[in-house]
Amino acid sequence: MRSILLILFALPLAAGCKSDRFVLRTKVETQINAPPVSPTAGPVLPVVVQAGPSRVAIIDVDGLILNTPFVGPLSCGENPVALFREKLDAAACDPCVKAVVLRVNSPGGGVAACISMRRDLERFKERTRLPVVAYLMDTTTGGAYYLASAADQVVAGPATVTGGLGVILNLFNLRDLMQQFNVIPQPIIAGAKGDIGTSTRRLTEGEKQLLQAMADEFHAQLIRDIQKSRPGVVVRMETPVEGTLFGWNLDRGNTFDGRIFTGSQAMTRGLVDHVGDLDEALQLAARLGCRDVAGRPGVVMYRRTNDPARSIYAVTANVPLQGSGLFPSLPGLDRAKMPTFLSLWQPELSIEKLGGK
Repeated sequence: MRSILLILFALPLAAGCKSDRFVLRTKVETQINAPPVSPTAGPVLPVVVQAGPSRVAIIDVDGLILNTPFVGPLSCGENPVALFREKLDAAACDPCVKAVVLRVNSPGGGVAACISMRRDLERFKERTRLPVVAYLMDTTTGGAYYLASAADQVVAGPATVTGGLGVILNLFNLRDLMQQFNVIPQPIIAGAKGDIGTSTRRLTEGEKQLLQAMADEFHAQLIRDIQKSRPGVVVRMETPVEGTLFGWNLDRGNTFDGRIFTGSQAMTRGLVDHVGDLDEALQLAARLGCRDVAGRPGVVMYRRTNDPARSIYAVTANVPLQGSGLFPSLPGLDRAKMPTFLSLWQPELSIEKLGGK
């Protein structure tokens, strides 16, 4: 490195430069890629991704459903609740739209957020009278299925994972861990249960009963709404189902106990009407909206100007805040960033850190 610097300073002298100063100018360019979605990119606009005689609108719901904006240096996306409402309003104002496909690929999310989105979908159906077909992509569980169940027809893919119809509140007792680092809580509380759910101590039996009653109430509401939309849902299967693996009955038990299903298993329980692909869901929606439609329907999606859509599988980026990697990912340390009661299939607790889809 030292020899290179000597050569750089000797070059102007060898060339006969009379200046007593040598100025070395460098240009550093830094390119920062902006997130594909930004609230400042204007309203959502219709983007035709498939030409056809009729127009079916795809409203996509992807990733973790939380009533919070996914913005910041390590995230990209918007508040999924607000974005869902905006896309529904855009479809309602589009006179060319004859039907809607609700394309869902989500493990679920906050109970309150999913209830809010379902109510928006119900009001959309009431005021527009447009048929809505829900298509369940890779994973549609918990509150995501709860949202999809409000559609007129539900189609699952042949390898879809659905179900997970439970309610969970993840709480952690980090008292021993905190003591290892000599962290001693000193709360000042007005109200004996003002710190209910804190990670600094164990829950008392009374606190467990209070929180369990809340979870049961939310769970009962999810069950009640799903059964209202789909009265044919089988709550409990007692008889064997033909075609189960190796003759074992894999499909018995309570539909709403949080277990997950394949698309075909969900259909035997009445959670799903058909098993097919996204194109079949679009054709079904087109037939419901236009009785005389033939061939492949036209498809429109609603996107901001910096969020392109080139096919029916286009996804609006929705990536929550990621861990920085500077600190260990310990479930329960970011409780202030999470909702309380969740309805989702959550085998990995790192989702407590808003760790993506």
